[in-house]
Amino acid sequence: MTVLMSVADLTGRMAAGKRTVLLDVRWALGDSHGREHYLAGHIPGAVFADMDGQLASHGRPEDGRHPLPAEADFARTVTAWGINAGDTVVIYDDAGSAAAARAWWLLGYAGLENIFLLDGGWAAWRAAGLALAGGEEQAEPGDAVVHFGAKATIDGDVAAAWDGILLDARAGERYRGEIEPMDPRAGHIPGAVSAPTSENLAADATFLPADELRARFAALGVGPGSAVAVYCGSGVTAAHQIAALEIAGFKAALYPGSWSAWSNQAGRPVATGRSAGTAGNDDRVGA
Repeated sequence: MTVLMSVADLTGRMAAGKRTVLLDVRWALGDSHGREHYLAGHIPGAVFADMDGQLASHGRPEDGRHPLPAEADFARTVTAWGINAGDTVVIYDDAGSAAAARAWWLLGYAGLENIFLLDGGWAAWRAAGLALAGGEEQAEPGDAVVHFGAKATIDGDVAAAWDGILLDARAGERYRGEIEPMDPRAGHIPGAVSAPTSENLAADATFLPADELRARFAALGVGPGSAVAVYCGSGVTAAHQIAALEIAGFKAALYPGSWSAWSNQAGRPVATGRSAGTAGNDDRVGA
């Protein structure tokens, strides 16, 4: 499955007048000013996609920090973004696709096709010296139909009993339990393998080539036919891992609640230390 679109391919589509819906998902942990960044400058024609208001819902702490939106709410969002049935959608951010991948995954989960991440994102567009626009873009309402379930998900109970490969997409120090800046307990789901999303990218924030990603995941035990599931802090950057896996030719399920849900649920065990099977393994488990 094709996941990425290059800046050159996007500009070619735009020059040819091919209908393309552009979504700007400027969001990062610790930076709540995504809309301001968008208003100050964005790819011409792009509409802003709000992480907290459109790409997530709000629930109890044990539901996690970014629960999936309700299907009816997301259907209204897709309409507001101006997406019609059959449209090509290209999504970007300024964080190596870590936020954009949430919108990419959700649109795929909703059953839409022809959804792409702009490889390199906002930085690649600016590096190419291309035109910028400011202010708010308003889209004509779209007619695309949303039906959740086209991509696989798991919940905490399934994650606890997962007999395949469970990848933890957070930074290694959070996985090992050395720090935890966001959630109530530090560590990882017992049996999970550390696989930081930062290792999916080249220095210019574009994704590594498919063969390099395939080798990366093979080293983590992923192969043809593997049952793979992914979690992160709140279910956002785990979508980036799923995108990288798809580039490499693998499918994976998302645990939407991720560590923020798991660590808020009393009785869920927590492990610390290195991945099982790695040198110097000191994995420890506690309730």
